[in-house]
Amino acid sequence: MVSERSEGGEAVIKATEMDPKFKYEISKIPGAEKIMLCFQCGTCTADCPIARFSDAYRPRRILRMVQLGLKSRVLSSDVLWLCAACFTCVDRCPQDVEIAGVLRTLRNLAVKEGFMPAVYRELATSVLETGLAYKIPASRLRKRVEAGLPPLPKADVKSINKLAEVTGFSKIIQARRT
Repeated sequence: MVSERSEGGEAVIKATEMDPKFKYEISKIPGAEKIMLCFQCGTCTADCPIARFSDAYRPRRILRMVQLGLKSRVLSSDVLWLCAACFTCVDRCPQDVEIAGVLRTLRNLAVKEGFMPAVYRELATSVLETGLAYKIPASRLRKRVEAGLPPLPKADVKSINKLAEVTGFSKIIQARRT
């Protein structure tokens, strides 16, 4: 989502973008119950290994956007998907906010709202089709045989698809394919 910028280059937040109920909705979801305890100290961002190498990824900023009710901005943001789930932020948070849980919750909501980076959609599609996150090329399989390695185990694609159907995940992926 492209946001307006002020003359100084800061993103402009319009009151019409704010959903005051969003933070309360998030706080009711398991894993994100403590979002309201965040007092924006910045420890999560200061200790985050991803934030060290990315100017865009700031866990503190994501949590603040939730607190401000910027639902659409948060859920459509690509930076939401940069968290490595190392839990350093959780370990260091003085308020015991489960930041990684909040991010997982936001990712799940993003997917429900139709926001999923293409790379994750491709991985999910591959899992549903083959049982593996990555399709293994025939040349790799030949090399395994030549090296005397045993064949890779076959995935139970039928069970994987049944689970995806029961959980509603297959509908989410199908909706994105069309």
